[in-house]
Amino acid sequence: MPAPRRTLTRTRTLTRILALTGFALLASGCKGQWSRLGWPAPVTQEGRNALGVWYGSLVTSAIVGGFVILLILWAVWRFRLRNPDDLPRQVRYNLPIEVLYTVIPMIIVSILFYFTAIRENDTDQLGQKPDLRINVVGFQWSWQFNYLDDGVSVTGRPGEPPQLVVPVGARIRFYEQSTDVIHAWWVIPFLFKRDVIPGRVNEFQVKVDHAGLFQGKCTEYCGVDHDRMLFTVLALPKDQYDARLAQIKQLAQSGADDRYSVYTGPTTPVEPKPGNNQRSHS
Repeated sequence: MPAPRRTLTRTRTLTRILALTGFALLASGCKGQWSRLGWPAPVTQEGRNALGVWYGSLVTSAIVGGFVILLILWAVWRFRLRNPDDLPRQVRYNLPIEVLYTVIPMIIVSILFYFTAIRENDTDQLGQKPDLRINVVGFQWSWQFNYLDDGVSVTGRPGEPPQLVVPVGARIRFYEQSTDVIHAWWVIPFLFKRDVIPGRVNEFQVKVDHAGLFQGKCTEYCGVDHDRMLFTVLALPKDQYDARLAQIKQLAQSGADDRYSVYTGPTTPVEPKPGNNQRSHS
């Protein structure tokens, strides 16, 4: 194939690749997610911290990957075969370079580890007194939300996901327990999840700073109906939250809807005994 024709073919191929790449980026840019590279918009400070770690890791990976690709391309061009009879100069050791490509990765990993550990400590921080305490109980195959300070429970059933109502701007402490197997409680825009483990009480605290309806699910495979362990979190302004909570209490006390019941468990969750069912019943 003549050289001009080969050049034209390569140009067309490169143009197609760039066009497809641009189209893919535009197609994945709905709701502004392209700017977060596919991540949901965080609704908590903890979620924004996690997104910041993701950005830092991605930028670092792009810099390292780009540098490695440039080195590969430079080596391909610099040491390309010029004469079939030439034998490249043989090099056995280069101590400065070996030290360099050992030390630099260690520095990069140490920096990433430092920022990850800092953000993890921030997420696990429980120093501030919470405004609301919720006991999340996972069971096959749904969830129960116990409002510890209000004496009411919301229990879901397969096919009828429960809804947790929380106030915007309040510090919420979640206690997590399981009555059977390991689950994982994940509210998608929290950008954070934690395993729900039998025989343990896991805790974390967040402040939801955006009103809205957020989807949640179990992300630890827990059996045949794992995919039905869904729930929603409804974040409302304080006055609307108070009104909604009053309705939930009324339903719990009247027994008109068996999804709502009076909470009869401990005001502060404790480590359960093996096989002990921690769910509240009406």
